[in-house]
Amino acid sequence: MMPLALLSPGEYAEIVHVNVNVEEKKACCGQCDGERHKGENRIEEMGFRAGKVVEMLSRGAGPLLLRIDESRIAISRGMAMKIMVRRAQ
Repeated sequence: MMPLALLSPGEYAEIVHVNVNVEEKKACCGQCDGERHKGENRIEEMGFRAGKVVEMLSRGAGPLLLRIDESRIAISRGMAMKIMVRRAQ
């Protein structure tokens, strides 16, 4: 297993585990102090779930660009370090 952020462009990997703490799971929209969002996990809503296959599209100085299913998603390198993956064969 390795962090998603360490994949090279063009590589595929399967998500094994997403390491987010309780505070990140309660991330709020900024309008309700987190009350409406208790128990929600934004990273899972974006498609980052165990068993999903992701492709690293680009890994520059800014956010990482990934493909999950038919979507292209940009995430920070810090968040990508919390997503553990296994290289796809």
